[in-house]
Amino acid sequence: MTYERTIRVARDCAQQNIDALVIGCFYDPALQDAREISGNCLVIGPCQASLQVAAQLANRFSIIVGRNKWMEQMRERVRGYGATDRLASMRALGMGVDEFQKDPALTRRRIIEQAFLAVEEDGAEAIILGCTIEFGFFEQVQREVGVPVIDPVMAAFKMAEALAGMKRRFGWSPSRVGSCEPPPESQIDAFGLFQAPVPIGNRVDA
Repeated sequence: MTYERTIRVARDCAQQNIDALVIGCFYDPALQDAREISGNCLVIGPCQASLQVAAQLANRFSIIVGRNKWMEQMRERVRGYGATDRLASMRALGMGVDEFQKDPALTRRRIIEQAFLAVEEDGAEAIILGCTIEFGFFEQVQREVGVPVIDPVMAAFKMAEALAGMKRRFGWSPSRVGSCEPPPESQIDAFGLFQAPVPIGNRVDA
């Protein structure tokens, strides 16, 4: 369901001349498919953006995840982005997505504990918060632990902002040749794709 909706929104962004789209999950679901159909709209994944920011700040990083079961898929993402050699560790909080914002003080304390262990025991030089629902905790964790702590929401939106600026100034839009070639419009029409309303709630035009 998430994949299908993400792709439909990316298609709508192409038609509405939106500069950039940020996917709202650290797994970067449907990122490649969304990029293929997004026209001139840049599609940003929080995981990829966070790894790119971390690469500018440190040689080794750790990712703080919610549960152990998330780790294998996240390792696959890191591997696909070519950052495995810089991954010091993944550490779990023992918390689900729906728990992160229920008790912010508890969540912050657990993040700090695991971040300290990642630095002291695993050799991490930076920390990435491995869920977009961990939004808002990075500043205090960073002060306490003393290394860069990357919030994936902030990383993704600032990456989108920077790339959109370069797109407007330098014309650096998504490539549409080779592996980046989108499906022909004739095939999209023939299969009757993207006929339903776009799954977007309130829209604010600035």
